[in-house]
Amino acid sequence: MPLTSPGRRAPAESSSSSSSSPSSPIDSPLRPDPAPTPTAPASAERVTSPALLNLERVYEQNRQRTQKRDGGGVGALGPGAQVPAAASTGVKSPEPTAPAPPKGKPRLLLMGQRASGKSSISSVVFHKLPPNETLFLESTSRLQKDAMASFMDFQVWDFPGQIDYFEASSFDMDAIFGEVGALIWVIDSQDDYLEAVARLNNTILNVQRNYPNINIEVFIHKVDGLSDDFKMEIHRDIMIRVQDELSDQGFENAPVNFHLTSIYDHSIFEAFSKVIQKLIPRLGQLEAMLTSLCRTCRFEKAYLFDVLSKIYIATDSTPAEMASYEVCSDFIDGIIDITEVYGSWARPEAYHQRLEAEQHQPLADQIACPWAESCIVLADGSKPILLREVDKYLALVAVMKEGSYDKIPLINMNVDVVVKGLTEFFKITKQKK
Repeated sequence: MPLTSPGRRAPAESSSSSSSSPSSPIDSPLRPDPAPTPTAPASAERVTSPALLNLERVYEQNRQRTQKRDGGGVGALGPGAQVPAAASTGVKSPEPTAPAPPKGKPRLLLMGQRASGKSSISSVVFHKLPPNETLFLESTSRLQKDAMASFMDFQVWDFPGQIDYFEASSFDMDAIFGEVGALIWVIDSQDDYLEAVARLNNTILNVQRNYPNINIEVFIHKVDGLSDDFKMEIHRDIMIRVQDELSDQGFENAPVNFHLTSIYDHSIFEAFSKVIQKLIPRLGQLEAMLTSLCRTCRFEKAYLFDVLSKIYIATDSTPAEMASYEVCSDFIDGIIDITEVYGSWARPEAYHQRLEAEQHQPLADQIACPWAESCIVLADGSKPILLREVDKYLALVAVMKEGSYDKIPLINMNVDVVVKGLTEFFKITKQKK
C-alpha cells in the first residue's frame, strides 16, 4: 500500500489511477481534499507547526522588503503563485546583501549660514590666502569642490548657506553624504546664531538617521574680537542648545564636537588638525612613535605636520600647547619661504654640467642627503627646534629642551629611525585603501 499524507484517506484504487488524479497532494500541498472521509481528523489540511508559520512569515517579509528596495514593489504572493522552496521547507534563505559603496576621497563638508565665514576658512587654510584679503571674497552662490593633493587626498566642499539640502527634494543625498568624512558647521559668534543652531540641529538629526559614520564638527567662528569670558559663554550656550535638542530626539551620544576658531590666529589650524586626525586610520600608532621619540630624545613636543596646510596630523601624548604649535607653524613658513627663493627655480643645463665636470661625478651623487633638515635655536628661550622632512607632504617638527643641541648627532640617528617608520606606515596604509 503506498504512503499517504497525514490526514488523507488511502486511495481505493491502484497507484496508476492515483497518479492520474487531477488533484495530487504533491501538485497542491495547501489544498484540502474535496471529499474527506468521516473518519478523518477535524483538520484535513496539511499539519503546519507554529514555528514553520513564523519562518514563512519572516521569509515573506524579507522578500517584500528586498523587492521594495530594488524598486520592484511586489506585494504578497497570489493564490496561483509558486511558494519558494525555502519557505515550504521552513529554511530561511539568505537575504541578498547590497553592494558596498565605492571608496573615494574623504570629504570635508563646510556648511552653515550665509556670511558665516566658510569660504574665508577654506581660502586661508587650504589656499594660503592672507586673512586680511578675505574681506574681498564674494559670497558663495553654488557648491564649490576643491581637491587637496596632500599626504591623504581629500576633498573640501563649500556649500552655499542659502540652500537647505534636506528640505529640497532635488538633491541626491547619497552623492553628498555618501563618503565617510566630516561635516563642519560654521556659526558666526558675532551674529544672532539661533537660526543657525536650529538648522544645525535639523542637519544633525538627518545625518544621524541616514549617515551615522560622519563626524560632525561645529566651528564657533569669528571669536577673535570677543573676550575670553564671552567666548566661553557663547560656547556653553550653543553646546547646551544642541545637546538638549538631540536628547529630546533620542540621540544621546551623537559625535558632535565644538571648536572656537578665528582666521586671524592659529585656532583655525588647531581645529582642522583635530578634524583631520579623526580621518587617519591607526592614528594611535603614529602618536606612539612620536611619544617614544620624545621620551628617547627628551623632546618637549613633537608634531607631524602637513606642510601645505600647516595642519598637524599627529603629536605625542603630552597635552598640546598653542604656543609651541604657533612657533613650529611659523618655522615651517620660514622654511617654505627660503625654499621658494633658493630651491624652486630651475638651473640651466650648463650650470649642472659645470658642477658635474668639477667633481667628476653625477650631480645626484654629490648630494649629501636627499631630505631637508633644519635646526634653529630660539634666542629668548635657548630651545632648539628641529625640522626633518618625511616626504614631499609631511615634516617632523620637534621642540627640544635647553642644552640638548650638543647631542644633535645622536638625536639625528633616532629621528632617522622614526622617519623610516613613518614612511613605512603611510606606505602600508595607502596600500590597504
